[in-house]
Amino acid sequence: MKKNILIIDDSALMRRVLSDIINSDNRFQAVDSAVNGLEGLQILLTKAKEYDAVLLDINMPRMSGIEMLEQLKINHIKTKVIIVSTIAKKDAKETIRALELGAFDFVTKPESYLDFKNNVFTNRLLDCLVIATKVEAKKNVEKTLDNIVIESSKVIVKEEPKRKIVPPQSSKNLNKLIAIACSTGGPKALHTVIPKLPKDLDASVLIVQHMPAGFTKSLADRLNELSAVTVKEGEDGEYIQKGTVYIAKGGSQMRLNSNENGQNYLSITVEPARHGLLPCADIMYESLEEINFDQITCVVLTGMGGDGTAGISKICKKQNIHVIAQNEETSIVYGMPKVIKEAGLADEVVALSDISDAIIKNVGVC
Repeated sequence: MKKNILIIDDSALMRRVLSDIINSDNRFQAVDSAVNGLEGLQILLTKAKEYDAVLLDINMPRMSGIEMLEQLKINHIKTKVIIVSTIAKKDAKETIRALELGAFDFVTKPESYLDFKNNVFTNRLLDCLVIATKVEAKKNVEKTLDNIVIESSKVIVKEEPKRKIVPPQSSKNLNKLIAIACSTGGPKALHTVIPKLPKDLDASVLIVQHMPAGFTKSLADRLNELSAVTVKEGEDGEYIQKGTVYIAKGGSQMRLNSNENGQNYLSITVEPARHGLLPCADIMYESLEEINFDQITCVVLTGMGGDGTAGISKICKKQNIHVIAQNEETSIVYGMPKVIKEAGLADEVVALSDISDAIIKNVGVC
């Protein structure tokens, strides 16, 4: 049975383009459309359950996409909403706000009609719909990135990596780090976890959230507004400090380095993607392998694929690590934390609402 999709966009051309893309795939059908958030809200108030996913623009007359999402939240209407907007920086804050309000994911809208002729946007939109609606992937097609990542992580399960075991010791005056990885559903998850961390957290925090360039700074700025800890987009050459959260810059890779004095600093580089990921959590985790930490707390939140498993598998043999994975019930996409759990690397599997408490319990405060 085809999945029903509702399109909400004020552009007649965009509604037609999106409909054509959706209807070109025999797993989906564009069944209804609305010209603004108000009309879309009225449709969803009466028959939200008839739609498997909603494509939503942000900037529209009468009622914007953000205002519509706020109304959906007020009226307790649950539906899978995918934001389809431009990558313009002026829209980045609105996109982050949409994800905070519960949007499933977002797809960058090409800035000109000619850009629709390549398959990048089409493939990204259809892939997002597949994940959101949990429809079966097509058979006899080339393996996707996420399948490759998951398969490689399953190899790690067979290896059964040995954990480095260290004697118990006082947590005070230790060199500690928190390293978080997340993808689809990550921004909303981070809005639950980061604001609950105390200002005097006894560790620095590194975050890899799969997100394109232009959005990670807005994500960091928004989290900083809501949090006691300082949250910022990581900068190349920046020395990390306790009580500060550093988010990897979209479109770049982030590593942690150490100088001759044992001071740890970030390296932000523009380089080819690994498994299509910029940034990639495996790269961030692997960079921690030779740095002198007394304790590393690894946290794997919601997301598609298995990014982070290979990196954690490497550092667990040399570092004293504690791994926290989000549980299935609270994950928007139970991929990354599932692979970590199946690899035998998770020390704790907890609900999203309990992640921050688990971090604080393990790390402590200054």
